[in-house]
Amino acid sequence: MTDITRFAPSPTGYLHLGHAYSALFAARHGWRAGGRFILRIEDIDSGRCRPQFERAIYEDLIWLGLDWERPVLRQSDHMATYRQALDRLHDRGLLYPCFCTRREIVAEINAAGRAPHGPEGVLYPGTCARLSASETAERIESGQEFALRLHMSDAIKQAGHLTWRDTIAGEVTADASIFGDVVLARKDVPTSYHLASACDDHRQGVTYVTRGTDLFQATHIHRLLQHLLDLTVPRYCHHRLITDPSGKRFAKRDGAATLRQIRQSGKSPEDIFEQIDWQGPP
Repeated sequence: MTDITRFAPSPTGYLHLGHAYSALFAARHGWRAGGRFILRIEDIDSGRCRPQFERAIYEDLIWLGLDWERPVLRQSDHMATYRQALDRLHDRGLLYPCFCTRREIVAEINAAGRAPHGPEGVLYPGTCARLSASETAERIESGQEFALRLHMSDAIKQAGHLTWRDTIAGEVTADASIFGDVVLARKDVPTSYHLASACDDHRQGVTYVTRGTDLFQATHIHRLLQHLLDLTVPRYCHHRLITDPSGKRFAKRDGAATLRQIRQSGKSPEDIFEQIDWQGPP
């Protein structure tokens, strides 16, 4: 079976060893049996993404010996596509504007005493879902900023029972309720990772999504969006994470050693393969 795989980094910093493993894993699967490997630049967050980081992504991957299909899809060039997806969800009555600031959300949660948590932190208590249509319209007309949230309970009712197939975990029942009324768009970032990723996997014909286990929970919401937007459903493989000697996974925010630093120190790609114990995917 031939597959189309993808590596989809965000240019918010330089790639590290965890990225190297993920890119190699996806490329190896994509090249098997005459398949295809795609690079996608997930640059929806204009406030954090930088051109120099995008250039470094290409340089690092070439240094590792990887190649990919051209042209490269850059999410910032396709905001209209995500807007159309939001419009479809709105037409199904599944979106509502949320005017709450982070401070207001925290205050309401603290007042309630205890709030359930999901993969992205404390679940939103649904404050703005309870606003009347007239109050919502008045706030929008006044110019008050808002995010767009998914009516999760209604979305799940419309979707019914959903599953996805994971190479390692087997058949998984989707439970997007763990995210609560997830944000799908904000004024400063007009689409979310979840929405853009689901739309782009469909548009690019990706048949096999390979990514780290840290994104396993995200697949619950992606599977729901795929159903609601009539998108294709790929197979998945959530592979192991690369960790340092103490067992801590590599992350940009923690200042993990970057591939750029490693190659500038004179090390070779073979040194990287040894360091991440690269044996290829199962």
